[in-house]
Amino acid sequence: MTGSLVFQRTASAYSFPFILGSFGRGLDGEALKQRRLHNNKFAPTYQITTGETKERNMQPDGFDESIRAPGPFLLALEWRAPWEYGASIASLPLLKTAARGDGHPVLVFPGLAASDFSTVPLRRFLKDRGYAPHRWRLGMNLGPRPGVISAALERLRELRARHGRKVSLIGWSLGGVYARELAKLAPDDVRLVITLGSPFTGNPKATNAARFYELASGQKLGDRHLYADLHEAPPVPTTSIFSRTDGVVAWQCSVQAPGPQTENIEVQASHVGMGLNPMTWFAIADRLAQPEDGWKPFERSGLRKFLYRNPRRKNLFDIL
Repeated sequence: MTGSLVFQRTASAYSFPFILGSFGRGLDGEALKQRRLHNNKFAPTYQITTGETKERNMQPDGFDESIRAPGPFLLALEWRAPWEYGASIASLPLLKTAARGDGHPVLVFPGLAASDFSTVPLRRFLKDRGYAPHRWRLGMNLGPRPGVISAALERLRELRARHGRKVSLIGWSLGGVYARELAKLAPDDVRLVITLGSPFTGNPKATNAARFYELASGQKLGDRHLYADLHEAPPVPTTSIFSRTDGVVAWQCSVQAPGPQTENIEVQASHVGMGLNPMTWFAIADRLAQPEDGWKPFERSGLRKFLYRNPRRKNLFDIL
């Protein structure tokens, strides 16, 4: 799969509500002002090709109505999540060889209908690798309800002040959407962003959690203009980790446009188990270990070439 990047000026109209509902309802005046400033920049649009040149039905706002939610077979494979965590435990001797950190703070966001309890294994791994991991402390993630984004922004700034260093953000599923948007609101406080199976582009209805989201958040999936700028990457190094065997979110909705500070890493994982998967953990450790002012894309060389498939490959079974 190859990609070509085209830049165009964003519309002057301000649109803060995001995918899967209105993220803007909980923002204070300062945050809204910062978001408007971010919106006035060059935003990437792109086309993805597979094999012969075939343009995806990708609109300037990132919307692609041709993308559909994963089918019943992939959804059924979500039951492998406990085995993924078991694989991580069995792989601990190998994971001990993963890149070590420099002690900087890392804020971890849970997915939809999940709490900080779901990120405990990942945060323990990060602590073992030499980082200062932190939970989001906002209870169960029930979507962007009033005050959630402002509270998360306050949490980010509190950690920046406490440690005196930029904070890396890791978000699982919907939590990754929060991480990306917070990095747009406070780029000077964020070192880098890593998302795990997060739906930030494509079709907002291309997920098997759409109805569950509406029940949990009390919000209906909105019109296109509500998430028109969600596909724009933050102005900091941003890594999207995704899986083509994701049974909840269509993998195309987690692939970001190529750029000097953006990348996609494919792993073999379920959606529910992505934050517990040993391949995910190893990739996260590698990304967090990048020098603050010397970020480079993930290197797929040697054995990694076979463990981490080319995210631009032509089909599911190609490796290189």
